[in-house]
Amino acid sequence: MTPWEGLAVLAAGVGAGTINVIVGSGTLITFPVLLAIGLPPVTANVSNTLGLVPGSISGAIGYRRELVGQRRRLIRLGIPSLLGGLLGAYLLTQLPGKAFDAIVPVLILLALVLVVIQPRVARAVAARGGKGAHPDGSALLIAGVFCSGVYGGYFGAAQGVLLLALMGMLLRDELQRMNAVKNVLAVIVNGVAALFFVFTASMDWLAALLVAVGSTIGGLIGARVGRKLPPTALRALIVVIGLAAVTKLLLA
Repeated sequence: MTPWEGLAVLAAGVGAGTINVIVGSGTLITFPVLLAIGLPPVTANVSNTLGLVPGSISGAIGYRRELVGQRRRLIRLGIPSLLGGLLGAYLLTQLPGKAFDAIVPVLILLALVLVVIQPRVARAVAARGGKGAHPDGSALLIAGVFCSGVYGGYFGAAQGVLLLALMGMLLRDELQRMNAVKNVLAVIVNGVAALFFVFTASMDWLAALLVAVGSTIGGLIGARVGRKLPPTALRALIVVIGLAAVTKLLLA
């Protein structure tokens, strides 16, 4: 890795950490950059997962005020997140590399769709106000959180958007409090997947370290000033980078 490539990975980590706290699509920033510097797709994915954990933690800490009074909910939704993340990580190491190469473009396109429709989902959530939903998570939400954990452990782009959509439809609470829960669930999924990868997968430790440093800074930025950033510009950047990643994967 050249110094310029290292700087690009670090900058991508900052962007991903910021975006993960606000929107939840940071992988669509870091993953293409890791591919661009020559990492194989699976190695890029596992290195990225490990690197984004500190950013998720810093973002969750930044939202600690919104987490007050949500311990029961975090336990109820954290367990399926942990189990789903572990299963997703296991599937990544067990399925052949060609399967990952074939599945990831589809997952990225799905993530891009989620990013694009996220504002509409947020407006619908705000209008509904969670009326009629279970206060801490129904069986349907638990199942959905488990599936999003599997997705997050396997790849994870826009996992946060998916979680916010699920909680918005099936919980009774304010959007910012649900966003705080989303950040904690992301820590759980990324953390258990990263721990699994450390012992089972090939890792580029320098890339993971650079993403970790950048995402930690980005997580703090996202928690403190992220709400002031123009979300439309962020989503446009994510879509452009995501489409570039899909193109690269399909032409490789």
